Amino acid sequence: MQTQTLAIDFGTSNSAAAVPFAHGIYRIPVERGAETLPTAVFFPADEGPMRIGAAASDALIAGEDGRYMRALKSVLGLPLLHEKRLIGGRRRTLAGIVTDFLTALRQRSEAATGLSFRRALSGRPVHFHSADPDKDARAEADLRACYLAAGFDEVAFLAEPEAAALACQGLGTAEGIGLIVDIGGGTSDFSVFRSGAAGPEILANHGIRLGGTDFDQAVSLTHAMPQLGLGGHLRRQMGAGLLPVPRAPYVDLATWAKIPFLYTPETRRMVADMVRLAVDRQKMARLGTVLEMELGHELAFAVERGKIAANGGEGPGRIAMGFIEPGLSETVSPEGLDAALAENRALLRGAAAETLALAGVAPGAVGRVILVGGSSLMGFVADEARALCPGAGILRSEAFTAVVDGLALATLR
Repeated sequence: MQTQTLAIDFGTSNSAAAVPFAHGIYRIPVERGAETLPTAVFFPADEGPMRIGAAASDALIAGEDGRYMRALKSVLGLPLLHEKRLIGGRRRTLAGIVTDFLTALRQRSEAATGLSFRRALSGRPVHFHSADPDKDARAEADLRACYLAAGFDEVAFLAEPEAAALACQGLGTAEGIGLIVDIGGGTSDFSVFRSGAAGPEILANHGIRLGGTDFDQAVSLTHAMPQLGLGGHLRRQMGAGLLPVPRAPYVDLATWAKIPFLYTPETRRMVADMVRLAVDRQKMARLGTVLEMELGHELAFAVERGKIAANGGEGPGRIAMGFIEPGLSETVSPEGLDAALAENRALLRGAAAETLALAGVAPGAVGRVILVGGSSLMGFVADEARALCPGAGILRSEAFTAVVDGLALATLR
């Protein structure tokens, strides 16, 4: 089927593109024959061309000199999006980087299909920012501007859990009320829907700014950052007594979107003073090493791997930090993972319950809960779904492509 509309799931962690065709959906191989690509970019220090997706991650792993960036979607609606920073030898804005990423996604899609795409149907979270309508509206306006600058003449948006409901309506029983639980990298979104012959009827949508990158941050702060001095004390420069180590630089180091902006002379001087005054200088010196060697993303990936391993429930995971100091590591037990994510778990439970309340649907009336999004693979998500809707079947759809599949189907409406 010929179409000028490209369905795009621009995600915090991964992105995808698709179009409908006569026999279903064609997920465009936008990444080395893959149906998704990491939402990541790398700018070589020699001012070479920007790399995206796996090529960006490969450059980071190979230790190439340059700037790696991930979780670009999380800065939509924030002033940081439009601030000029020295990146890859040029002063750039994050809005320009998002535009370049979307341009590359459009060009790869056109090359793979032989079609010319003038319109985009993009997924969007129910809320980019929880409980802040003005910031939420700015985020959509920011993303719209990036799409238009990327060469699209028109762009429309569809809530990501609605798209997932469209793709998943035939999963399990074809009748009754269902709940979509879409846990992505930066947001968690929910839709209550009723199946019908004309497609799913959306009864309510809800969402919060909480996702897999927040899970990573929580595990990093509870397990990795104490090995870098968090929770310790500093001697006063004058007088007796001790001061707690400031938490702010550790929070930024544990936040994917903020890591690239920590490597400043000001931050390095501050940490050098902290090393000098630290009661435990060995741990604090590790923080200095991370900033001096720009190892923040390596640390974030190590935390993510440890989280995933512990999520299996069969044994502990390990945050391997030998790139900071030989032999350095931290164990993440399943119990420790549960404790680190307890607050996030409660927030997700409350948001799902609120979605049912908005729909006027009792938990017992839900026949199926469909889990989508990469972070829905965390075990506690299914546990909370069972606890909230004990009579429902818990089903999994395509974790990484359900949204883009639904968007492609929606281009036909």
